[in-house]
Formats: sequence, structure tokens, C-alpha cells
Amino acid sequence: MTANDTPTGRQPAATYDSAFLRACRREPVPHTPVWFMRQAGRSLPEYRKVREGIPMLESCMRPELVTEITLQPVRRHDVDAAIFFSDIVVPLKAIGLDLDIKPGVGPVVEQPVRTRADLARLRDLTPEDVSYVTEAIGLLTRELGPTPLIGFAGAPFTLASYLVEGGPSRTYENAKAMMYGDPELWADLLDRLADITAAFLKVQIEAGASAVQLFDSWAGALAPADYRASVLPASAKVFDAVAGYGVPRIHFGVGTGELLGLMGEAGADVVGVDWRVPLDEAARRVGPGKALQGNLDPTVLFTDKNTVEVKAQEVLDAAAGLEGHVFNLGHGVMPNTDPDALTRLVEYVHTHSVR
Repeated sequence: MTANDTPTGRQPAATYDSAFLRACRREPVPHTPVWFMRQAGRSLPEYRKVREGIPMLESCMRPELVTEITLQPVRRHDVDAAIFFSDIVVPLKAIGLDLDIKPGVGPVVEQPVRTRADLARLRDLTPEDVSYVTEAIGLLTRELGPTPLIGFAGAPFTLASYLVEGGPSRTYENAKAMMYGDPELWADLLDRLADITAAFLKVQIEAGASAVQLFDSWAGALAPADYRASVLPASAKVFDAVAGYGVPRIHFGVGTGELLGLMGEAGADVVGVDWRVPLDEAARRVGPGKALQGNLDPTVLFTDKNTVEVKAQEVLDAAAGLEGHVFNLGHGVMPNTDPDALTRLVEYVHTHSVR
């Protein structure tokens, strides 16, 4: 091991000692680190320019384009971490499923997964299936220097909800019908998706990602008892599969206030919190031994500068007693957000959280 290696030998010491990774590990930090979900995206004019005329899934498969898009918010906002530009359905597309991301709609699956025979279409993901991910992360880690890169994937439940419904849903009627009516098929589906998700995260970590986030975006549609019985085992399998790498594992969902303790129990080192639960209350629900991430309401950024600062300070105050805190929004950056408001928010948090 050289002087530039971390204790795990996987990344430069400057990256390992970054404020973001220290906060994830619940270690002292010089200031509260900040990054934003969907920070690389439609709110940035430079993003819209480079994506012009390029379909979403195609843009995720061009390493140079992925690199540029991932770097844009780091350059503009001075955030403490980059998040890899991709989409949660990329690994499903990579194994040959007929799906697309339709503008204004979201992921649409040509043939929904509804029967046991449909499981045969969910083959294992190999690194060769997503070689463009490995290439892009190699380019990124050279460009980012000490700034950590977050890899990510969709959690088994959220992926299953798209596959079973055939696209976005507000009620998840088909997915829940399978969960309640054919629990064995449901368990096998989530187990298969856990393997695919874990393989996708492993590719990202082995290519150089310093942390990973599992997005269970739609888990808030579940009651705690259903989450524990029918979802937690698959999410835990994903987290267990990457535990040996020693990188922080973040777990996030929307509307998951009643599930926060269970989401931490699934194996996350950091639990993401949306804007509905104050961070001090979230810490009580999650319990000790976990860092928290969040949780400014994204709509606050549409107000004036003073209001944004007041609301940001409320988040910092609620997080004052936490073992570790990563400042983020309670969900993703909205497309019409003023990029300058994000830049000012990063500066405010950095300035007013200096230790």
C-alpha cells in the first residue's frame, strides 16, 4: 500500500478523507457536505445543450457524454460529490429487455413481467453488458480528482414495480397484486432483480465509485409489515453483496417516513430522508449507527434567497446532533429550478456549517 492509498487500497487518500465520505462514515468533517439528487440534469442549460437530440438511454451509453454530464454540477455548484449519470433501468436494458424511456412518461416496458415464464427474460448481468459504465467511470475518476463519485442503482422493489406495471404507476395495482396474490413469484422476481442490481453496483465500485446509493423510489407505497416481509430481504441481499468493498451504502426512497428504521435495517450505512420528516425525528426512527442524508424540500428553491437560507438552516439545526449528516434535497432537483439557487445553497451550507 502506498501513501496515496486508502486503508482499503481502492481510492486516493484525498478522496477517502473528503467531507462527503467522512460524513458517511460518521467521522468529524470540516463542514457539512452537500450534493443533490438529479444535480446532473434538466435544470442545467449546459445539460440540455449536450443532450439535444440524444435519447435518454443512448446518452447513458456514451462514456464521454456521461463524463461531461456528471461533471457539470461539480463545476457549477462546487458540490462535495458527483453522482454517476445513468438511469435505474439501464441494467434491465443491458440484459436485453425491450424498454425505453419516453419523454414526459418515464420507463415503458414493452412486455410486462406477469408470469413465472417471464422470469426467464431476466438473465444475469455481466460487466461486459455495461462496459460503457466501466469506461465512463474510469474517465470520471481521473477528472474528479479528490471529489468522490457516487454510483447508484434502482432497488428491487422499484424495478419490479416498473416491470410488472409496464411503466410508471400511482397505485402499483399489478405489482401489489402479485406481491399479495403470488408471494412465491414475487419473491423470486425480487431475488432475481437483487442479483442484477448487485452486479450493476459491483461494476461501478470496481471501476472506481467511492459510494453507492440504492434508490427505492416507490417503496413509500408499502406498509411497514409488507416492506419487512416482501421487500427488505431483496434490498438486504443487494447491500450484503457489496458490503465487502467497504464503500458507504446509501438507501433512499420517497414517502418512506414509516419505513426509515427498516431501510436502515436492510444494510445501509446512510439513510436518505425526504422532506416529510425532520432529521432529528428521522434519527430517532432509524436508531444509532447510521448517518442521515437530506432533506430540504426541493420546492423551497423556487422561493427567494432569504427563505432558502432560513429553510436550509432549519435542516442544519435539525441535524446538529446527528452522528453524520450529508445535506441534500428531500427528493431530486426539479427541472425548472434556477441553477444559481443551487449554487447559493451549497455556498450557504458550506459557510454556515464550518466546524
